[in-house]
This record gives sequence, structure tokens and C-alpha cells, in this order.
Amino acid sequence: MPRMDVTQMSFGKLYPLLVNKAVKKGRTRAEVDQVTAWLTGYTEADLARLEQADITYGDFFRQAPAMNPSRLLITGKVCGVRVEEIPDPLMRDIRYLDKLVDELAKGKPLEQIFRG
Repeated sequence: MPRMDVTQMSFGKLYPLLVNKAVKKGRTRAEVDQVTAWLTGYTEADLARLEQADITYGDFFRQAPAMNPSRLLITGKVCGVRVEEIPDPLMRDIRYLDKLVDELAKGKPLEQIFRG
């Protein structure tokens, strides 16, 4: 079975997985929304609306109102890959969100997660 391209997957299916990952570690959906908003420029209301909309994960990032320039300060590994070394800018942005949620799930304070 071929691997599905994450950029073609539904935002409405993937975002709850990120939320659940953090919630299982004692964080809140509001905190996941805050880190997502910090990264992308979407509001919490936008996120709730988009979760119900028919938008792909790739388009969620491509259409982001204001990708945070400080995202370039995010470093470290997600799934064994250094995020700062991912050549494809769209995939790098997707992995930045994964990394932020990982940091949240590991108990890092929001002030430290928000770089810059």
C-alpha cells in the first residue's frame, strides 16, 4: 500500500491527532491552538472553522495568513529527522508544527515554545 502524502490528507483528520497527543500529556486544546496560531497566523476561530472545512493539510499551510518568521529558530528532531534540514519548505513548516506540539507535550512552557 503506497504511503499517503501528508499534504493531501484532511486537516480535519490530522489536527485532532495533534491535539490528542498534547492532551494525553496534560496540555489543553487551547494551548495547541495557541502554538498553531503562533506558527501560522490563524486565529483560534479560524482553526475551529478549518477543522470542519474540506481543506488539505498542505493547503492549510500554503494558505496560512502569516507564517511566523521566528519559526526558522525551531530546531531538533521529529521522527528522527532534523526539522531545520528538511529541504521542502512546505514539509518543513508541517514538521515545525509537529515539533511545537512535541515540545508542548513534553511540558515545555509556552513562553519557551514561542521563539523570538
